[in-house]
Amino acid sequence: MPTPNSNRPSDPPADLPDKCQPKPNNKRRGKLPPARVRALAINNLLAQLYPAPHTALRHDNPLQLLVATILSAQCTDERVNQVTPALFARYRTAEDFAHADPAELEALIRPTGYYRNKARLIRACCQQLVERFGGQVPRTLEELTSLPGIGRKTANVVLGDAYGIPGITVDTHVRRLSRRLGLTRHHDPVKIELTLMKLIPPAEWSAFSHRLILHGRAVCHARKPKCDSCILAALCPRIGVPPTSSPRPGAPRPRVFPRGGSPKAASAESGSLPAVSRKHGSGEGGSHQDDSQEDPRGSSSRRGTSVYGSRRVSPAKTSPQQLPSNRKNPNR
Repeated sequence: MPTPNSNRPSDPPADLPDKCQPKPNNKRRGKLPPARVRALAINNLLAQLYPAPHTALRHDNPLQLLVATILSAQCTDERVNQVTPALFARYRTAEDFAHADPAELEALIRPTGYYRNKARLIRACCQQLVERFGGQVPRTLEELTSLPGIGRKTANVVLGDAYGIPGITVDTHVRRLSRRLGLTRHHDPVKIELTLMKLIPPAEWSAFSHRLILHGRAVCHARKPKCDSCILAALCPRIGVPPTSSPRPGAPRPRVFPRGGSPKAASAESGSLPAVSRKHGSGEGGSHQDDSQEDPRGSSSRRGTSVYGSRRVSPAKTSPQQLPSNRKNPNR
């Protein structure tokens, strides 16, 4: 007689293979706290690792930071820091950049990549600074984003690090980590910025952005994040992180064959299988292909070619010395 709980699935037997075992249920491991609660905890933990974060771009004034941030597009901060000392020694004010010779400016910033477009944006931006703001970098997001080549990311970097006005900077690291941590589902940088602004206190906006950037560079990499040594492991749902594919204990290791080889050819060379003699001519099937070796480039019955040994030789270019010994030489 069936019991009331007979329809419930029982625990799987322990002797089942690993691939037959059911996948673990996330609900059994407990549900993570809401994003608002985890965001504050994440910021507190990151503050222990990065207590005083700041931009890696070296600068002495807001104008230098503005130019360095333009140069950092599609370029590392280390490379920008190698270029800016000579650049800032040559051009000191917005007027200098506005009236700079394009060829000379391009030569100085060439190592950062996209130097023609960046030189054009720097000159156009500084011309607007001279005409509209008296050569000074403005202090509001709306005025900064009205300049050529300045988006919300660059504006928030300048406001936060040059003027102390907090703002969320969404670069590639902040975008990746905020989604991986489950703080947002958006892909658009503006939507990510607005979402993080609701989760983090305003006074921590700039510091939180820099902490995510530093943590993304040091630990939470794009392809192989170091989840085992991450301080945020208990709060991270690891969205988008593939599971580790470690082999099972006792599983056979895959065999590695020489490049262009095959299992049968490798076994014959190692002596584990007897080498099959090649049969040429029209005695049995009239084929010159060795039945024991498969052509690594595909089918060996290509028109106008035949195989002698391990080389593919065209019959039209075959000399009498290349013919097998069991075939008659027509020149004799």
